[in-house]
Amino acid sequence: MSRYPITLQKGEDFDDNAVIGYDPPLRTFFLQGFEIDNEDYCEPEIWLGTRLEEFPTLESIIQTARVHGYEVRELKATAIVAMMEEAGQRPDPSIGERLGIVE
Repeated sequence: MSRYPITLQKGEDFDDNAVIGYDPPLRTFFLQGFEIDNEDYCEPEIWLGTRLEEFPTLESIIQTARVHGYEVRELKATAIVAMMEEAGQRPDPSIGERLGIVE
């Protein structure tokens, strides 16, 4: 799984610790940002790409982030190329898929 640092913007707020990447077992791009500190743990305010094949293209996840009011900033060309290469490799179905647990 790849993880690349980005800056995520929502209105006038910025998160310089946000990440975007590709998850081969789920075959989806993912994006996380704006960590919310709960008492026991931190969780991202935005967390896209948690389901099988939810975002098959980089464009689809960036567009969905925009719909939710977020803009992806400082995504480097080298990261884009690396994610495209990773997304272009089709892994074997997971054990969950083979057993019919994951659709």
